[in-house]
Amino acid sequence: MAGLGRGSRGRGRGPLQRVQRRSRELREQVPPLRGGSEGEPGEAGRAPAVPRPADWLICCRWTRCWQRAGSAGLSADEPAPVGNYNQRKEEEEKELLKLTQQLQKLAAVFSHESISKDYTIGHHIEQENEEEDEDDEEESSEEEDEVEDDEFENQPTIEECITVGDFDAQQEGDLSFKKSEVLLILDKNPDGWWMAENSKGERGLVPKTYLAVYKKEGLGQKPSEEETDDDIEVVDETNDAIDVLATMGAVPSGFRPSTLSQLFEEGNEFRASYFLQPELTTSQLAFKDLVWNTEKGTIQPRPTRISLIITLWSCKMIPLPGVSIQVLSRHVRLCLFDGNRVLSNIHTVRAMWQPKNPKSWTFSPRVTGILPGLLDGDCFVRSNSSSPDIGILFELGITYIRNSTGERGELSCGWTFLKLFDSSGIPVSSKTLELLLNGGTPYERGVEVDPSISRRASDSIFHQMITLKKQPQLFVKLRSLSTQSKDILNLLPETLIGSMCYIHLLILYRQILGDVLLKDRISAQSADLISNPILATFPKLMEQPDLMDAFRSAWAEKESTLKRSEKRDQEFLKTVFTLVYHDSVFPLLQSTFLPKHKWADEESEASRWKVIADFLKQTRENDGALYSLLSSETVHKAFDISEVAYDFLGEARKSSVST
Repeated sequence: MAGLGRGSRGRGRGPLQRVQRRSRELREQVPPLRGGSEGEPGEAGRAPAVPRPADWLICCRWTRCWQRAGSAGLSADEPAPVGNYNQRKEEEEKELLKLTQQLQKLAAVFSHESISKDYTIGHHIEQENEEEDEDDEEESSEEEDEVEDDEFENQPTIEECITVGDFDAQQEGDLSFKKSEVLLILDKNPDGWWMAENSKGERGLVPKTYLAVYKKEGLGQKPSEEETDDDIEVVDETNDAIDVLATMGAVPSGFRPSTLSQLFEEGNEFRASYFLQPELTTSQLAFKDLVWNTEKGTIQPRPTRISLIITLWSCKMIPLPGVSIQVLSRHVRLCLFDGNRVLSNIHTVRAMWQPKNPKSWTFSPRVTGILPGLLDGDCFVRSNSSSPDIGILFELGITYIRNSTGERGELSCGWTFLKLFDSSGIPVSSKTLELLLNGGTPYERGVEVDPSISRRASDSIFHQMITLKKQPQLFVKLRSLSTQSKDILNLLPETLIGSMCYIHLLILYRQILGDVLLKDRISAQSADLISNPILATFPKLMEQPDLMDAFRSAWAEKESTLKRSEKRDQEFLKTVFTLVYHDSVFPLLQSTFLPKHKWADEESEASRWKVIADFLKQTRENDGALYSLLSSETVHKAFDISEVAYDFLGEARKSSVST
């Protein structure tokens, strides 16, 4: 089709001859197009063909041919190889008009079902008119035809994306592609897997983290307001920044924009606050993971298929970024993953780093006292997913700022996947594991973090050992659970990853949640708002680690004053828990003195902790938060009903089918 619409350059052919030739070609093209369109019968016994992008382009091209013929100026002054020139000209124009009308009808059908919905007949006729107004000579016009046809085929729409890396199909229904390939996006699924079509007409699902908005220089297209807010714009800008950093040598070529960071920032779907809420059954008439135990007068423990504790020990041989960027945070993000989808919240553990050992990261095996919970390397993992391929995805990341521009971003320094079950369905044994890190994203295969240290096999065993020691690695330990540990974990939601230092607070919260929703509610059918500040605001603490640490500190201080008998009394503990919550973090959530939480911002973190520490000190000195709340020096945000009213129907998670 590349040659359609290109006229001969011989001087013996004038506009009429080109029109006649194109008329013959139009007559040949219309029947097969009609046979393949919906609403027009094709061959006997054959179902109408699905319109293809190529068919749509044919319609647009032949419409362009008609428009070009009409604007070429079929004047009687030009040499005519036939007699009665004007009559023949009128006949050919009528025939072309008839064929064009048929093509426009077909184009309307294709337009309804076509992938490229933004290509319309009128747009390209108008575009061609503007181009033809600038053409003064026949030969120049014919030479431009060839260039314009190629531009027409490659002209992007707002639904076109370019790939930023290679991707191999992981299962049936996926679409493989290479880097810098242009894809047409047909549907944007909320799970991050989008339906796309390549230039060959092949369709399949692709991960959106591999896509960037395709912008062709000189087109002057501006994204719509909706697209400006779309995540894919962020991916595009981020990948541009990574390309610049890699070209400068600031980061190894195996570094990528953080996949888990992008998912985490999209909304609350992958946050702990979301998974902490109760899950409704399919009918939405009961709670799936919150059941009342009438014998014990508390919530029923919920054993799950996956219930374990994993400890992050250290990372070794992590490549260093260049001096042109400043690292604000080194951390590991982890979640449950089945090779295609994230199946839990995304949990983050910050690493410690020393300049004297720059390629090593370490983690605190256990957080106690005033140490931030963000450093806690002990993590609990729970899930009831039945997927045979489920495992834990670890992504090492850095938050950075460019010294020259002040631009912030987050990079993946490598990732690894720990499958939790073997091919027979037997859980992986509890032991310390050395996990080699891969470069690229979790959807790429065969990418090395730092290609300068290749893993390629060598005949020398000694060389293999030396090479292995130079590879980036993550050291973790799977811990076996005691009966007591299992009983504690079974009181948590069915799907959740978190720090062990918070687990006692989460369990008390869950027990209060069970009391309010299952025991104290007037009727099981009642969906009224519930007046309970803890239930309304506690999940917000999960997104502000410093406030969670403040509550943990206040609770530990209060718990140290309790008698042993009081610690065994669950009802008494829940009452004290409520009082401590109201006297510590609840007022801080609405304080105007507390700066907004910003990830990896040292100045913001220091300012927030000073406000938190001063408030806790006043609370201790004045035997509670009432003095501070009533003080004229204290300013709070305007009251909102959401501070005290819990809407469990609005907050509860909808039941999803485990895979």
